[in-house]
Order: sequence, then structure tokens, then C-alpha cells
Amino acid sequence: MPKIRILPENLSNKIAAGEVVERPASVVKEILENAIDAESAKIVIEIEAGGRKLIRVSDNGIGMTRDDALLSLERYATSKIWQDEDLFAIETLGFRGEAIPSIASVSRMDMVTRTNKNDAATRIAVSGGKIKQVSEIGAPVGTMITVRDLFLNVPARRKFLKTVQTEMGHITDCVTRTALVYPDIHFKLIHNHKTVGDWTATADISHRLIDILGRDLWGKMCEIDYESDNMRLRGFAAAPDASRATKRGLYVYVNGRFIRDRVIDHAVMEAYRGRLMKGVFPTAVLFVRVPPTMVDVNVHPAKSAVRFAAPKQVHDGVVTAITSAMMSLDRPGVMKKSVLSPLERSVEPRPSYSRNATLFDHPIQKTAAPQSIAIVKEPGPEPYAGPADESKSVPIPQEKGFADLRLVGQIHNSYIVCESRDGFIIIDQHAAHERILFEKLRDSYTRSSVASQGLLIPEPLELGHREAPILEGLLEDFLKMGIEIEPFGGRTYMIKSVPGLLVGKSLKPLIIEIVEKIIETGASKGIDKAVDTCFAVMACHGAIRANQALTVEEMETLLRQLDELNFPAHCPHGRPTWVEWTLRDIEKAFKRVL
Repeated sequence: MPKIRILPENLSNKIAAGEVVERPASVVKEILENAIDAESAKIVIEIEAGGRKLIRVSDNGIGMTRDDALLSLERYATSKIWQDEDLFAIETLGFRGEAIPSIASVSRMDMVTRTNKNDAATRIAVSGGKIKQVSEIGAPVGTMITVRDLFLNVPARRKFLKTVQTEMGHITDCVTRTALVYPDIHFKLIHNHKTVGDWTATADISHRLIDILGRDLWGKMCEIDYESDNMRLRGFAAAPDASRATKRGLYVYVNGRFIRDRVIDHAVMEAYRGRLMKGVFPTAVLFVRVPPTMVDVNVHPAKSAVRFAAPKQVHDGVVTAITSAMMSLDRPGVMKKSVLSPLERSVEPRPSYSRNATLFDHPIQKTAAPQSIAIVKEPGPEPYAGPADESKSVPIPQEKGFADLRLVGQIHNSYIVCESRDGFIIIDQHAAHERILFEKLRDSYTRSSVASQGLLIPEPLELGHREAPILEGLLEDFLKMGIEIEPFGGRTYMIKSVPGLLVGKSLKPLIIEIVEKIIETGASKGIDKAVDTCFAVMACHGAIRANQALTVEEMETLLRQLDELNFPAHCPHGRPTWVEWTLRDIEKAFKRVL
């Protein structure tokens, strides 16, 4: 018997589905893109149980005839491309003809579709890739696809699905990312019969951006408008103080398609270089338009990546555009002119459908970037890289403790220098204070005695559609940590009390960072498993900073507090709090000894 065999059709279909349909959000993405390609003005997404039980996407697009509907269930059947040349001139979101048959092969799918030339709609019922029924039914013009029991015949894939909250979070991300680039389409997202988001079509791009990203962030964004021979870049970049702990705030679209691209990611970080601390990421919304012949969109099964014919041109263009925008934020008094108010930027509604029409197709007033004036930004919080391996902590100096060292002074307002018996020790004041606060918080939490102080004026906090449900489930956990937060309607919350060590500091960045860490680590049921992560973030926000002058008394107090710690050698992020140079190291540097 030969070793190489042709796979049966049902198995090959499941393998193909595995490449396209990773989770419920993948189903939503593929059907959503088809709805946009079908010239829809309104798209409704209904979800039950995070997509495990039901996914339904309804649109009012051009619909399909009976024959086209049946053909759409065949693999590689598409209306988007016809010949080899078309593959390198793609202007639609979908094109391969894999999505619908792949979804149908691993679920119970029901399709209802009608064109404006047909009196009745066509209904096709499919189960596990097998057509069970084809009939006529009354329905409005457009297409409605219902997917039930996803991965019904692939139990191994179903087993790897995450919690309802996590899967719904991915779906929400998918819909909001799509809604962001198509403001002239009405999107509505419903979960378990409750409306999660309702983004009506708008002629003003700011309305869509405010609703998805929040008014606070919009107030810190400036316009980007750049054009070269084969590239157009438009969008918005946020001020450095709106940075995030993850890349979730970076929205990159190429020809209307949301993508993750290393070339553009590197260019964005390069443009923000010198303005951001290492380990934090900027917030920006970038709409890149290049000729279809200059970009290959067929390089990833989920179409989430592209390959540029001229990557250097794209990279340099992004750097130039964002750097110019950042210059407008550097000059005092210019920011208000540069940042867009909600009514200053509008887009005209599409008079007629044009494939891949986005806000690129509408005029936007250019804003001249003034010359740059450099500013010094206070370092932001260090990224949390997991708890340090405390079993491998460096031992404290040979004296009885840090307080026994002879204090020499402070250098560059960042490091404390002490003389030891064998040489000298340099202490990172920020890292050391972080460890002190971290252990105090963790000890107080263990004893359920975190000191909290009420705010005279509660601090408002507005979150995104993905973050708000996460925070809702964490309110009791935050209360145990000394942070009292109350819902204030919609996605707005009020911070009413804070831990004593954070009094006088804004809690917004801290809460957002903690929620993002929870999303990133997948800890959806409370934060017990991520308490150290949260305390590390809180300690980092509360610790003294680099470039902060300390008095002799303050430095001596910090040394005494280090002596009280169990693991003083590393900050919660794993960085060393102190390093030692022995006399021998110094003598070797001066060539006194070999």
C-alpha cells in the first residue's frame, strides 16, 4: 500500500476550515467582510454564548440569486477574481471563496439571501458541509447567515475555545476594528439579546472614533496626512502620554483591511522613539492606501497580514508622517490647533457603493506641522514581565544591611550611590521603591488591610467595548485592593477611592493597564491569578521616578525599607534593584591588576 494517500473530502474540508476558522471571531470576520463587499449599508451581528451557540450576521446588501447562493458553498467559488492577474489587483476584503464553505463544514449553517430582482429569498440549510434543504422564503433584500453549534464535528477544536467572555471579547474587537474604518456603514452588535454596540452610519469620522476609542483619547489625537508617489497615509496619532501597555491601541489598515504588519509596527515605534519608555506602545489609527498591484494580500490564511512590493517606501512614509504629527504636539500652544475637535473632521456619505470605499475616498483638510521643539517626558511605568524568580535573588551586601552602607549621594537624580566594604553599590531608586511598594501591597492584601482613601472628586473613567465588561467583573477584586470603582452608565465608571500610596496620582492609566493585562493573560474570573501583575502595575505607578531628586533623609529611608524586604534584589518586573562594583573591578578597569 502506498504511503501517500489522497485525503477524503470531509477531512480536507475540516483541515481547510481549521486554517480559516480559528474561533467564533473568525466566523464573524469572514461573514462581515462579505457583507461589506456586498455593498451593505447596515450590518447586524447577533451572538449567543460568545459564539458557541449562535452567530448570525444580517446585512442589507445586494444579496445573491439561488444559483449564486448554491455556488457560494463550493470551495474556491468566488465573484471577486477570474484570472491570474486579478490576484494581484484585489480591491475587495474577500476573494478566495473559502470562508462560507469552510464555516459550513464545521457547523450547522443557514443562509437566507435575496436580490432586489427576486420576489422571494433563497434559504439553504447546511450541516457539517452537507446541504440538507433548499427552499424559497420571504425575506428582505440582503443576506442573513446563521451559524449554530460551531465545531460540532471537530470536538478537539471546540475543546480549545476559551470562556464566553474571552471569545466575546475577540468578537467585539473584530467588529469595532471593522466599524472604525467604515464609518458610513451602520454596525450593530448584540450578545445574548443585549446590545453591546450600535454604531450608526455617520458623515463625521470623529463620531465613530469617539464611540469606539473614547472621547478622552480623541482629545489627544492629531491628524496624519501624507502622500508619496505610490502611497497615501491618513489617520490619527495620539500624544505619547496616551501610550498603552500592549499593542491593542495600534490600528493599522491597508486598503481598508485591518492587518498586523512588522514593517509598519517598526515604523510606528521608530516615529515615537525618544518619546516612549521601552515596553510601552503608542496609540494610533493608520489608514494606508497603496495600489493593489503593490501589495500581496494572499500571504496569510486569515488575511491578517500583507506583503508590500516596496516595504522601505511604506516604512519611511509612516515614519515621516507620524514624526511630523508628533512635532505638532511638541510645541506648546500648538496642540489645540493640531488636535481634531469632534466637528472639525467630517466625511461625505458614499453617494454610491465603491468597492473598498473608506474614509480615504473623502476629503480631509491638511494641517501643516510646525517645527519641532523637544520635550522631556517623564518615564512611564515599566512593562510587567511576570514575577521575578525570587529564589535566585542576588544576596544583599556583606554588611548587615543596606542601611549600614555609607551613603555617598545621588547621581543623575536616578541612582543612589553607597560605599561598601568591598567597593561601591549603585541602587536604582525607581526599581528599589517599586519592590518596597509591591511587597507592602501584597502583604496588606494578604491581611485584607489595604489602606484606602476616598477621593473628594471622583475620577471618571471611560473604557472601550472590550475593556468595559472585563472591568465590570473585577469591581469586587479592585475593592479588595483599595480601589473603589462604581458604574456610571454605559462604558463610564467613577473611581471613588484609591490606595493610600496612589493618592494624588491619576488612576486612569493604571486601571486601563491592569485591564489590558487581564485580557492579555486570559484571567477572566477575577484577578486572583493576576494579583502580582496588578500590584506590580500599582507599585510602578506609585514609585518615585528616575530623574527625581531625593533628600538625604529620603535616600536613607529607602535604604532602611530595603532591609525590611524578603527579596530586595529585583523589582517586580525582574530588573535588578542594585549592582555592585568591587575594588577589584575598579582596579582592573584602571589596569592596576590583570
